[in-house]
Amino acid sequence: MIALIWAMDENWLIGKDNLLPWHYPKDLAYFKSLTKDQAVLMGDLTYQSLKTYYKTKPLPFKKNYVANILDAEYEDAIHVKDLFQFLKETKEDIFVIGGKTIYQLCLPYADRLYISYVLDTHEGNVYFPKFDLSQFKLIEKRIEEHLIFAVYERVSP
Repeated sequence: MIALIWAMDENWLIGKDNLLPWHYPKDLAYFKSLTKDQAVLMGDLTYQSLKTYYKTKPLPFKKNYVANILDAEYEDAIHVKDLFQFLKETKEDIFVIGGKTIYQLCLPYADRLYISYVLDTHEGNVYFPKFDLSQFKLIEKRIEEHLIFAVYERVSP
């Protein structure tokens, strides 16, 4: 199963200069509860951003995949040079954790979406790519202060 997980505000904003443009402890706890000890896939910029938070500690995931079309080595991650081949062939459950380009490329392969809707507007410069949510059905929804946690599954054609 390939799952995408992200938070976005009312304008589909997801980032500001390669960082989150907000701090909602409940959203961070939700993200951590779902991704801890799981295999994750991210782009190089997301990896570099996470490494600023985890300078001396390993990333809190079971396995880290970093998609990058350039030749690269990561001390604590597996380099994925051909993202489409990886998505077609993987048998693992994978959480896609960003950034924008990786989300956009992985969306057609997604079986499940975990979206944290931030019920405010924020300033930033990276937006989630627009897509047709009608390809998915809502299977879970929880409302918290300033946040809605929603889970969607792809509808079979």
